[in-house]
Amino acid sequence: MVPVVEELTTVPSPADALCAFAGSCGLMLFDSALQRDRLGRYSFLTANPITTFEIQRATFASNPFAAVQKTVAQLSDHFQFSRLPDLPPFQGGVAGMLSYELGGSWERIPRIRTDEFELPDAWFGIYDWVVAWDHQQNRAWVIAHGLPKIDLQDSDTEGLSVRDAAPGERFDRATTRIREVTVTLNSVSGRSNGVVSSVVRSVERFPEADLAPQHCLPGWEGVTSDFSRDRYLTAVERVIEYIHAGDIFQANLSQRLLARCDLPPVDLYSSLRSCNAAPFAGFLAHDDWAIVSASPERFLRVENGVVETRPIKGTRKRRTGPEADLFTRDELRQSEKDVAENVMIVDLLRNDLSRVCEPGSISVPELCVVETYETVQHLVSEIRGTLQHGENSDEKSSDIWALLAASFPGGSITGAPKVRAMEIISELEPTVRGPYCGSLFYSGFDGTFDSSILIRSFVCRRGWVQCRVGGGIVAQSDPVAEYEETLHKAEGMLRALQRSGLCQPLAK
Repeated sequence: MVPVVEELTTVPSPADALCAFAGSCGLMLFDSALQRDRLGRYSFLTANPITTFEIQRATFASNPFAAVQKTVAQLSDHFQFSRLPDLPPFQGGVAGMLSYELGGSWERIPRIRTDEFELPDAWFGIYDWVVAWDHQQNRAWVIAHGLPKIDLQDSDTEGLSVRDAAPGERFDRATTRIREVTVTLNSVSGRSNGVVSSVVRSVERFPEADLAPQHCLPGWEGVTSDFSRDRYLTAVERVIEYIHAGDIFQANLSQRLLARCDLPPVDLYSSLRSCNAAPFAGFLAHDDWAIVSASPERFLRVENGVVETRPIKGTRKRRTGPEADLFTRDELRQSEKDVAENVMIVDLLRNDLSRVCEPGSISVPELCVVETYETVQHLVSEIRGTLQHGENSDEKSSDIWALLAASFPGGSITGAPKVRAMEIISELEPTVRGPYCGSLFYSGFDGTFDSSILIRSFVCRRGWVQCRVGGGIVAQSDPVAEYEETLHKAEGMLRALQRSGLCQPLAK
C-alpha cells in the first residue's frame, strides 16, 4: 500500500515548521538551509515516532542495528510499503542519531571516561509521517502511512505486536495524522524571523563542579574549552610525533567549547540557521536533550543502490571582499598540505566502501573542490560506489546497515588508519565526543538513505550547551595554525551563541 499524501497549499519554511512542533516527542528536522544546485534540494520534518530504540553504551562485537532491522523487516512484511514517485525521497521510515562512540560496536576503542552530558550512543525511531519540501519547486507535502503504535517484546519472541493492520484503518489513521499535522503547521506560520520563545521544561543544571577542567576561550566571554591553548598545541605536537613514528598518517583532534544555556533548543536553532546556514543542517530533540546542527558535510547517501560520500578536509577562513575571497580559494586549492590531507581521507573512504560495494564500482567524481560557506571555505571530494546486490543466496548483498557498520564513524573526522587514529584521539581528548562527528540520518522504508556528519553542531542538556571544533593533523601541520583553524570553524557557532545572548566577544 502506498502512503497517503496531501500537498500544502501554503508552503511553510522548515524553520517555521520546527517552531510549530516544538515540544513534540522525537522532533527531527533535516534542513537544507543552504540550497545549491546539487545539494540542498529537499528538507524533511517528522515527530512522534511509533516506536523508539536507544543504545546507551555500545558493546564491542554487537550489532547495534539488530532490533531496528528486525522490526522494520516485520513491518514491511505486514504492510508492504511502496514509495510515491516524483516526491521527495524520504517518505517515512527510521531516523535518528548515532554518536561517535557507537564505533565501539565494531572496534575496541578505549572510551574516554569524562562524559557529563551522557547522551546515548545511538537513538532512533520509526516515523510514520513526514513533512517533505522540494525547494527547487517551492512545494511541500505531508505524507503518512497510517501505521499503528507498535509494542516491542522480548527478543526471544517474534519481537513485534501489530494491531489494527487493516487497510481501511490505516487510511483513516493516515488522513487523521495529515489533518493534525496541517493544523499544527498553520498555527505558527511566519514566526521564524524572530525569536520563537518556545515552551521548555524547567530543568536542573548539572553542577559546574562536575565538569571537566575548563579554560577560558581566547577572545570570548561566557565560553570555555576543555583545552587551554598551550595544551592543544602540545596535543597537536603529540599527534605529529605519532605520525613521524609511523603509527598514523593523520588524526583529527578537537576541543570542546561549553557555555551555560537555558534557551529552548528550537530558539538556538533559529539563531544558528540565521547566521550559519548549511546544506545538511538538522535538529533532534528527545527527552531533555537536543542536537542543533549546521553541518556542511554529507556522510553517506544511498539512492537506487548507489552510495555517495562527501568528505571535507582543508579549511580557510573567508576574507572580506570578493577579490580576497578568490585569493583564499586559490590558496586552499594549491595547498599541498590540505590537498594531501583530503586525498588521504578519500583513500580511506574508498577502502571503507569497497567492503560493501561491487568490485570495480568505486569512483571519485570530484577531488578537492572548493566550497564556500558563511565563515569558511572547504576542500570537498566525492566518492561513489554501488552496493553489492547478490542475485542468489550464494552471493553477498549489502544494505544500509551493513554500509554503516563498514563506514562508521566517518573517516574525515577520525584519521588514517582509522582505528589507530581513534585510539590516539581517545588518549589526547579530555571528554567524550558524543554526537560530535557522529551522524543524523534517515532511512526510508524503501532503502533510501541520507546522513550528515555532525560537525558545526550544538548539544544541549541540563542547562548547558557544548560544541566541538577540530581539524586533521598531518606531518606538515603547524600547531598554532591548527589551533587557529579550530577557532575559524567555531566562528559561526559563536555568532549563534552571541545572537542568543549566551556569550559575547571581548573588546580587542
